Amino acid sequence: MHHASTVDFLATCATLTDDTLAQRLPDETIEPARLHSAMRYSVLGGGKRIRPALAMAAATAVGGQPEQALVAACAVEVVHAYSLIHDDLPAMDDDELRRGRPTTHIQYDEATAILAGDALQALAFEWLSTEPGLTVETRLAMVRRLARASGSVGMVGGQAIDLGAVGKNLSLEQLEQMHRRKTGALIEACVHLGVLSVKGDQGGETLQQAQLATYARAIGLAFQVQDDLLDIEGDTSVIGKPQGSDLARSKPTYPALMGVDGARDYLATLLQQCRQSLATFGPEADALRGMAQFVVSRRY
Repeated sequence: MHHASTVDFLATCATLTDDTLAQRLPDETIEPARLHSAMRYSVLGGGKRIRPALAMAAATAVGGQPEQALVAACAVEVVHAYSLIHDDLPAMDDDELRRGRPTTHIQYDEATAILAGDALQALAFEWLSTEPGLTVETRLAMVRRLARASGSVGMVGGQAIDLGAVGKNLSLEQLEQMHRRKTGALIEACVHLGVLSVKGDQGGETLQQAQLATYARAIGLAFQVQDDLLDIEGDTSVIGKPQGSDLARSKPTYPALMGVDGARDYLATLLQQCRQSLATFGPEADALRGMAQFVVSRRY
């Protein structure tokens, strides 16, 4: 899949996701109106929708249609949105800008932001557990997979390690572990949920699923390495957050550990891993191939 068609695919997935989220999120006229308004503000404020696109690309890779993974995609995206609201809070990363707009706690207030995050997390599991097009077994497998990826052995655990690592020297292995949890776990969950949306719960991992898991792990790390590089080289108006914000907080990053050239080489290796993991797939995996290319070459 060449660049233009990947951009098209991402745009299509983003539109599908945005429309579905706008429809499914509680309306801001419903009480508690301010809470619902904050939930919508944080979820519907743009964003690349890379995670939903990954779920849909994975569904396509196993012979399904992108739309089949839509509910899974939306569930992951609201968990992601909740994590961003909480990450931005003063007690965590203390950020005032996200995607070029005031963060939720600045736009509303801290208590509302915390509650909006709490409510979004619950909503994700409600959506998955009530999806009528899936068997009960498949719904349960999806809930289990997303819960694990979101919790203390996944995303939240990664954030805890990250907060504890500020100003400390981490080894490459420790940095990798942190990111596999903090960003990787949810990205890996997207791929698994996309596959489950089409294939259902088959109990145990097929070779195809194992290859896709390898892909997901590699793209999850690649995403983070590119993020770190953008923090050094990026432009605030493009990346939507102040450039150099990681450096300012003395957070451990790949370029800090490996040098910029080392990080670039590593990125190329991870892209190669993504490609190799899809070697036995035909054109049905082109969306996944294109997304790997997009993740390592994006400027924002």
